[in-house]
Order: sequence, then C-alpha cells, then structure tokens
Amino acid sequence: MTLPYEKLLESWMNDKEVDAAEEEVDDLDEVNEVLPGTFSITSYGADYPVDGLVKRLEAGDIAVPLYGVAQKAGEEFETVAFQRDFVWKKNQADRFVESLLLGLPVPGVFLVKEVSKRHLVLDGQQRLRTLQAFYSGIFQGKEFKLQNVQPQWLGKTYKTLDAEDRRRLDDSIIHATIIRQDEPDDDQSSVYLIFERLNSGGTFLQPQEIRVALYHGALGELLGELNGDKNWRALYGKRSSRLKDIELILRFFAMVFYSEKYKRPMKEFLNRYMAKNRDLKAQSGEELRALFAATVAVIREHIGPRAFRLTAAVNAAVLESVMYGIAANLIVETLKAPEELSAAHEGLLKNETFLQAATRATADVDSVRDRLKLATAAFST
Repeated sequence: MTLPYEKLLESWMNDKEVDAAEEEVDDLDEVNEVLPGTFSITSYGADYPVDGLVKRLEAGDIAVPLYGVAQKAGEEFETVAFQRDFVWKKNQADRFVESLLLGLPVPGVFLVKEVSKRHLVLDGQQRLRTLQAFYSGIFQGKEFKLQNVQPQWLGKTYKTLDAEDRRRLDDSIIHATIIRQDEPDDDQSSVYLIFERLNSGGTFLQPQEIRVALYHGALGELLGELNGDKNWRALYGKRSSRLKDIELILRFFAMVFYSEKYKRPMKEFLNRYMAKNRDLKAQSGEELRALFAATVAVIREHIGPRAFRLTAAVNAAVLESVMYGIAANLIVETLKAPEELSAAHEGLLKNETFLQAATRATADVDSVRDRLKLATAAFST
C-alpha cells in the first residue's frame, strides 16, 4: 500500500545539501529527570568458575552490550553496533589475572537475565573481556603475555602457564549478581535505572546508549538507518557521538504513535515505546521509514535548516513539536500548501503559549500536550 506521505516525499525531495554545524541539544529538563523506583525485581547470586564464564562469553550465553556509533562509509554515514573498547590499560588487565592466580578475591559482576534466557553484562565487562582476551591469547591486537606481575608469571600466556597455575585460574570463582525484572514485564525500566546508576565503564552512558543495549532489535536497527537520512542530517547537524540524534528520532515516533500514554519522566516514556515496538510489531518498519522520510523532507525543503532551533542549539521540544505537527497532518492529508509552511512555522515560534511549553518544564504532561496541539494546528489547513 502506498502511504499518502510517500507521494509527498517523492515530489518534494531534492539533492541540495545544507551545511549545519553540530550543536548541543537543549533538553536539560528531560535529561535531569529521575526515574521513579516502583519496580519488582528478582536478584540472586551465582558463583561461576572462570573457565565457565569464558565459555559462556564465547557461546554468547553471556553478552557484552552492543551500542550504536556513527561511522562514515564512502560519502554516507551508517550506524553500526560495537562493543565499548577496553577502558583498562594492559597493566590493569595483567594485575587482574595475577589476582586470580594468587587466589585473591576479586569484585563480582552484575548480569541481567533477559526473556531469551541470555545474560547481558550490566557491570564488570572490563573484567570479563580481560579474561576472554587472556584465554584467547590476544589483547588489543597483540599477544597477551603477562607483564607487571610476579616473576613466576612474567611473559606467560594462558597456554604457557604451568598446568597447576592454569588449573587454579580455571577454577577461580567470580561471583555474579543476576537481576531479572518481574514487573513491569515489558520495558526493562528497572534494569535501565540500575544501568544508568551502576555502570562504571569510565564515561557514564547516555540514555540512548543504554536503550540500544537493553532494547536491541529491529527498531534499534531502523533508528540507526534513519539517522543517515540526508534531510535529517541537514536539519540536525553533525552526528552525535552519544546517540542524541537517534534518541530524538525515537522521540518523534513515540510522540506520533504513543503520546496518549505520555507521562513523566520522558526517559521512561521513551523506554516504554522502544520496548513496546522493539520488534516493529506495533508499527512496521515500512510505515516508520516512510513517515520519517516524508516529514524531514517537507521540513528541510519548506521550512529550512533552522526549523528546530530557537537559538544556536537544537531545541528538543521544538524538534518534537514541529516534526509531530507536520507528520500528524501528513497522515490525515490536512497539511498546508508547501508555500505556507514557512510562515506557519514562524508564527508557531512567536506563539507565547508554545514558547512557554517548549522552554519551561518541557517534560510536564501539560507542556507536551500544549505544544503538540499547537504545532498540529499551525500546520493544518
């Protein structure tokens, strides 16, 4: 079936590129929200021998989260999955292995038990990946020989350890705390909260980085694909290394298809929508792709590259409202004539009620509803 906004996309697309500089995104009201703690969580401990942990990592039964990152391939950008680099330096990895060889206790790890029964590493990936690297014999592309350790183990690899030392390492125990969310059972919200607060991998993870890990699936892949749309890139600017641009695409879809269920905090609302449609069963990839492409094409061509800005930075509330207003009218075929859209946008940004809803208490339910309603009306015939 051909959707009405697909026809508009076909007729309004052009190849003109607009140079838009990367700016910070103004959404501090939402970023600083604290998720409520109303969850039912099961947690229990399990002791794993080191060789068993390594085998589970190799088999994928225990998985280090995948995150999204923008990479340039030729003249196009694409979002690809990656595992965070080792934060530990070689001497830290050596000392960790040495601690196990000495029989010393080491910190435990946190694992999330997914519905698929796979375990996702919540905290402790540097330790687990160090063990995986030592057993494989390769650390960051080089042979993993122990240094900065006691003399009897200098220059040793896993394979060249004495049999007794290798057995001691294999049988060393690492304690795991395993977490499973019981209620709610559809959005991993408590796991998100724990991930946000607990993760100790150097730089704290941003909200969308956590979502890509927890809600991996077809929707996450589609968001990465759409982030390369040339009209979107012209409107948003340079790629966000922390996936803020991808989060705003998710926010657009959540508002269009799920806004009637909106309540604070915004982060949890986005979590719920990404969990609900992670496999593209609520809305199909074809539907989302066509609506997004048509919306950003209309905005770029007929409103311009500063459509989402009140100042230099992209304003998340303005972006959400303008995109929602255009999309809502595209869906029901009530969008103003192309030549009227720029003036309608200008009028919207001068509306005092809209400006208040887009700049103050932006995550409040009333603010969200007011600005979506005003934006829809502004672009409607």
